Amino acid sequence: MDIRPEDVTSLAGIPITAPVRTVFDMAGDLSTGELEGAINEADKLGLASPDDLREKLSSAGPRKGIAGLRVVLDRLDFRLTDSKLERLFLRLVRRAGLRLPETGRWLSGFKVDFYWPGLGLIVETDGLQYHRNQVQQARDRRRDQTHAAAGLTVLRFTHSQVAFETDYVIATLLAVFNRLER
Repeated sequence: MDIRPEDVTSLAGIPITAPVRTVFDMAGDLSTGELEGAINEADKLGLASPDDLREKLSSAGPRKGIAGLRVVLDRLDFRLTDSKLERLFLRLVRRAGLRLPETGRWLSGFKVDFYWPGLGLIVETDGLQYHRNQVQQARDRRRDQTHAAAGLTVLRFTHSQVAFETDYVIATLLAVFNRLER
């Protein structure tokens, strides 16, 4: 694919490819998980949103990685996440055949990882970086208690559970979904 004028920007006076073009160029060399991570990071940094990428896809033409990028950006399936752990959890949700949750929603003054509004279900995925000391754990308990007082159900899964105990996580999700859907 030729580099068009709209594919170029500059940083400190040095010409570089624009963020959307950079994601397109990388798409053919990244796994699905890495591509999801690149899209999330571009969005977090304010460089390119999923909508920006979708808009440019129509004029991208055939090239390596574009078909995979289209699949990742499918409006019904793509969710912005804050971490690799959250992306791993979404794969388990898909594997379980459950409808996808909202991500990064603010509830009761807290940003939650995953939320199913019809069920009042919140799922938090706890990586070691942000949930390992007593202060952080106490803050998590306070969040859970605030959500419970608002009538919401909260589940927490550790990194180890999401990464290595996938059957347990899926079985727990299915059991809670079944209970809440009654």
